[in-house]
Amino acid sequence: MKYKLLIFFIVGFVIYLIDISQNSYNEKEIYISDQEIISLVSAWKSQVGRNPNDDEIARIITNLVEEEILYREALALGLDKEDRIIKRRLAQKISFLKEESVPEVPSIDELNDYFNLNKDKYFVDSKYTFTHYFYSSDKASKKRSLKGYDDIYKNLNIKSDPFFLGKNFVDVSSKQIDSDFGNNFSLNLNNSELNKWLGPYESAFGHHIIYITNFKEGFYPELTSVLQKVEVDYMLNQKDIALKSFLNEIRSEYKIYINPDLQI
Repeated sequence: MKYKLLIFFIVGFVIYLIDISQNSYNEKEIYISDQEIISLVSAWKSQVGRNPNDDEIARIITNLVEEEILYREALALGLDKEDRIIKRRLAQKISFLKEESVPEVPSIDELNDYFNLNKDKYFVDSKYTFTHYFYSSDKASKKRSLKGYDDIYKNLNIKSDPFFLGKNFVDVSSKQIDSDFGNNFSLNLNNSELNKWLGPYESAFGHHIIYITNFKEGFYPELTSVLQKVEVDYMLNQKDIALKSFLNEIRSEYKIYINPDLQI
């Protein structure tokens, strides 16, 4: 009985809301599908952690109806016409729809072809394990680093500066080294002898004396070892292709006018 009263209340309230908005928009019929209500109730349950009670269901439906009425009134007033946020959001939605048209499970042959065409993307960089002495560019780094290098081979105490990323680096890739030190610093380490002091080499921060203890050469992995990443990349690429294809198909239907005298 309580459930029937709830439905009666909801239907009555919906009719009331529609009725009070009749003078402002031509399209006055609002249909709330079962799927919409089920979807909203499911979303509410996932957020709150329990099923909504009768009053909460009534509020969910009421909010949905009010949102639809406000949406239609906004359209009637043309509030969507020059709003960048609304345009961007609608563009995103149709982009998602076109991207989702891509089949979800690619074949192993498709993944293999994609992998072979994009092998460089999956190359595993060379990795180095090393320690270093650092000399800041604020304190005559080149001169001091040359003296430091000389002092090492004279078995004298080495005076250097603290480096903000530390002294020791373990299994660091060439890309990471370039990111940390700047100036394509990893090039200095290519084909270098192990277990020997080298340098000084200049970074974006000063000069360094390097001692490499281990080197792992870069390589191209087998598809099986990076299959999951390749599949993700393949799907993203296919979605991008689907969207671009859609845009190319419909672009000719539009006429674009741009003021040739526009000054930016």
